[in-house]
Amino acid sequence: MQTDPRGARFAAALTTVVLVAVLLTGSGLLLTAQAVVFTLAASGGPRLSPYGWLFHTFVAPRLAPPNETEDERPVRFAQGGGAVFAAVGTLGYVTGVTWLALSATGFALAAAFLNAAFGYCLGCEIYPIVRRAQGRLGAGA
Repeated sequence: MQTDPRGARFAAALTTVVLVAVLLTGSGLLLTAQAVVFTLAASGGPRLSPYGWLFHTFVAPRLAPPNETEDERPVRFAQGGGAVFAAVGTLGYVTGVTWLALSATGFALAAAFLNAAFGYCLGCEIYPIVRRAQGRLGAGA
């Protein structure tokens, strides 16, 4: 399925704001909420993502149609990576291992910021590498 890449950048911008707020406040609850957003986006794509819904409901109608679309599978993979980092960060907050919470949140923030500011989706770049590795492992190589 194809998706508007501007929606992914919009979601990354919102994610950046949320993760900065997590780092400033130390809120494990807010990070947990972001983990849920990541999980919904990874499992159902933009249709299940709250940020995707906001983009398609309020932003996209005010924009011209996209010049190009992109495969949503790499974007969903990237969201899954964000979910892992947010879950690890949440675990850090819950267990009191603050360095783990801050590190995991920082990594997720760096990836979100790269996409929001520069359109560089780190998870999307890793996706084909993982797919090739899966193919090699499946072929017994």
